[in-house]
Amino acid sequence: MNPPHALSPRARRVWLVVAYLSLGAGIVALAIPGIPTTEFILLSAWAAGKSSPRLAAWLERHRVFGPMLYNWRHGRVVTRRAKLSATLAMSVCVAIMLWKVPHVWVIVLATAGMGAGAIWMWSRPERVRDDGVGHASMPD
Repeated sequence: MNPPHALSPRARRVWLVVAYLSLGAGIVALAIPGIPTTEFILLSAWAAGKSSPRLAAWLERHRVFGPMLYNWRHGRVVTRRAKLSATLAMSVCVAIMLWKVPHVWVIVLATAGMGAGAIWMWSRPERVRDDGVGHASMPD
């Protein structure tokens, strides 16, 4: 990855907009079932790494987002708590669609997408492994 100072000012602004839009979407996703928070936060951190060391550091130190980023960077980990929470949110979303959405094809497509996401998510490790250098797993 190029350091932020190696990019043109225009490219830095574009990545900064991506970082803040993704962060906003991730924050909104905390309250809306069916929208993936972690993916938006990962995108935000990646874009901030290209554009704003200050925002990237803030994300790393954040009490909610920091552990997500740490876990992802140290083994592509998704904690069991996050998996259960996401699965519950997706289940609630499917139940609401079954109740409110009149078009079966919409329900089938959305459920297939959420199912694929759930399969991928549950295939991820749940703990950061101790690497023998003192970097043990963070608590859930």
